[in-house]
Amino acid sequence: MIQASYDLHLHSCLSPCGDDASTPAAIAGYAALNGLQVIALTDHNSCKNCGAFLKACDFYGIVGIPGMELTTSEEVHVVCLFSTLSDAMRFDGYVYEHLLDIKNDEKIFGKQQIMNEEDEELGRVEKLLISATDIDFDDVFDLVTSFNGIMIPAHLDKKTTSLISQLGFVPPDSRFRTAELKNMANLHNLRKTNPYLEGCRIITSSDAHYLKDINMPVNTILVEELTPAGVIAALS
Repeated sequence: MIQASYDLHLHSCLSPCGDDASTPAAIAGYAALNGLQVIALTDHNSCKNCGAFLKACDFYGIVGIPGMELTTSEEVHVVCLFSTLSDAMRFDGYVYEHLLDIKNDEKIFGKQQIMNEEDEELGRVEKLLISATDIDFDDVFDLVTSFNGIMIPAHLDKKTTSLISQLGFVPPDSRFRTAELKNMANLHNLRKTNPYLEGCRIITSSDAHYLKDINMPVNTILVEELTPAGVIAALS
């Protein structure tokens, strides 16, 4: 087994709330400089910067995982991770069709930039990516599985946009196997009030929207192989 350092919740300049300096190449370079071994790009409701991100990760010699932070109809944030770019982009197409038809206003929300691995802008996404989709939380497990991915409810201990903040509890019939916290010190109390979490793997990631907030290599997971598929398998 390999003990790999990770940060599996990162936003690029495609997320309107992300910093313009957080290009896919800059994220990969900064993470490599920090000493991370595995990182995932999880922009709001989009995977459109994952291609450039994976190329940059290859260049810097770290494992990149294509992903998305999905917003459900209840405004629950869910990290969705995939072992291949093709699966991620198929999921991207599905989610975009189910995103509320609200046009982004860059003056209010910020740019939604699609980049290549050379930090050149290829275009911008028209729909507002921080809107909700019409996808219900109860449907996410089967949906993401159908695209060969895994779901990880994001920042369960956050007071907004988390499964617990939006629904009030972790449904006992949930099927996800990994959940994310912002602060691991909150785990004990969350498990007392949400018994389903007793059987879950718990991870913590930065949810970085700025390069300076990307984690140092302080959190690790055990994987059989240091590949995207190996990481997905370890979290499944």
